[in-house]
Amino acid sequence: MDADDLRLDGNSLGGLLGELFGREMTAALGTCASCGAVGEVATLVVYAHAPGTVGRCRACGAVLLRVVRAERRMWVDLRGLRSLQLEPLGEEP
Repeated sequence: MDADDLRLDGNSLGGLLGELFGREMTAALGTCASCGAVGEVATLVVYAHAPGTVGRCRACGAVLLRVVRAERRMWVDLRGLRSLQLEPLGEEP
């Protein structure tokens, strides 16, 4: 199995990010801190077959987010995102 076989799209993050943020997150707009590309979380390239889940920028491949889950804890690293734009609750499309 090569890396292409393990690649998912950002929709695969829906449940995990929903658990963290308490809302639907795949339509949230993220800005890559590396290249400045803007896109919905659903468009990220995701690798979930490691000790954690990694979301990469579709434009430049930079790591935008990492989430590692243990028994009763999660660690979240969003340093690859310059910003994350969310619709106010109750106004989601």
